[in-house]
Amino acid sequence: MAAKLLVGNWKMNGRAGDARGCVTALASELGMESGVATVICPPFPLLPEAAAAAEGTAVGVGAQDCHHAASGAHTGDVAAPLLADAGCGHVIVGHSERRADHGETDDTVRAKAQAAAAAGLAPVVCVGETAAERGRAETEAVLVRQIERGLPAALPHGGAVAYEPVWAIGTGVTPDAEAIASAMRTVDRCVRERLGEAGAECVRLLYGGSVKPANAGELWPIDGVDGFLVGGASLKPDSMLAIARAAP
Repeated sequence: MAAKLLVGNWKMNGRAGDARGCVTALASELGMESGVATVICPPFPLLPEAAAAAEGTAVGVGAQDCHHAASGAHTGDVAAPLLADAGCGHVIVGHSERRADHGETDDTVRAKAQAAAAAGLAPVVCVGETAAERGRAETEAVLVRQIERGLPAALPHGGAVAYEPVWAIGTGVTPDAEAIASAMRTVDRCVRERLGEAGAECVRLLYGGSVKPANAGELWPIDGVDGFLVGGASLKPDSMLAIARAAP
């Protein structure tokens, strides 16, 4: 397995100066030899600013979504090849907010991941259960379904699957270590069944859901966690640095 992976999802936050400043601050502290690969995913309009600041550094830039088509009449959407042209190396697909707010299905997520890979981008495929599904003890069933239907038969090297329990995103509530480890075991098993042993070895498994400097030291050692998908804490370079430095 390559370096651990830390992906920051800015969601609909930030301005151009924030993107430049965050990437510059991270780049000044994270060298090429760092054991944690760090990727910042700002909103679409900020990608050129972030990519320009990241050029020649150890910091990567990613997008928060892409369309499954390479071009066409899809007003308001952004194609994966355009993201590659803008300097992206990664793209998040299937985030729970996209699934809930835009009705994205597992089939849609798979198509987007395939489009990203075809454009030379590394997809970060998100999976995770809602509070209601957790309450019905359906976590494993949800993860199995989302990976079987939403994960392409192959992912490029550098791709990732991020387990984000929906009920933990932005709430400040984090599952206990055993609950995370149990979910990660399910994710790992399903990824290996879907991609095969060799394919799975090229994919990193991330945890997301209220990750912050205060709990990063407890989350990094959990078995099966190769990195994090970070939300609010990723807007502050000091927080991202603290999370990266907490890695064992």
